[in-house]
Amino acid sequence: MAARIILFDFDGTIADSLDSIVKITNRLSGEFGYKKTTEEDVENLRNMNSLQIIKTSGVPIFKIPFLLQMVKLELNHEIQNLKPTAGILESLHTLKQKDHKLGIVTSNSLENVKAFLERNEMTKLFSFIHAGSTLFGKNKAIRRFLKKEGVSPESVIYVGDETRDIEAAKKAKIKVIAVTWGFNSKMVLAKHNPDLAIDKPQDLIAAIERLQ
Repeated sequence: MAARIILFDFDGTIADSLDSIVKITNRLSGEFGYKKTTEEDVENLRNMNSLQIIKTSGVPIFKIPFLLQMVKLELNHEIQNLKPTAGILESLHTLKQKDHKLGIVTSNSLENVKAFLERNEMTKLFSFIHAGSTLFGKNKAIRRFLKKEGVSPESVIYVGDETRDIEAAKKAKIKVIAVTWGFNSKMVLAKHNPDLAIDKPQDLIAAIERLQ
């Protein structure tokens, strides 16, 4: 198959960070005035899109950027505890061996992503990292990437675990693979019509071949 540029979301797709993020947001609940999240709440939230989650939280929209910044800062202290999603490392190595260029586009911080990649000996797998996009600004980050690298949308595939990843890829006119092992559930991801959805990292190679 022809070489492609494969862009990945970070949290929930590459890094198994959901538990850490829940722990951090619970710690910050008093400061930002929302209730702590239980295991049952997490399952309910997985079936919501990002806007629904914000509305359910009761956090004023103007406080969201400050909350996200605090989560990123707190997550920096959790990096040593984060592991790659089970099975993702093998799939990334296979894609690299097939001469695909791999990159990351994430709303997490560059410092956090680099620290995670270095700790897990994954730095050489990725040709570029575009970090720090706003919650709903990934489409702009993807477009900036396309312009900077001089590549056409047809040569790029995005891989992510949230509904906003699907929406961002569609706005940027690139194909998108939704993964069901991250934050959003298979049911809600399907409602946003990704090009493909996969249930485990081992399915990633075949999915990319199908989108050639």
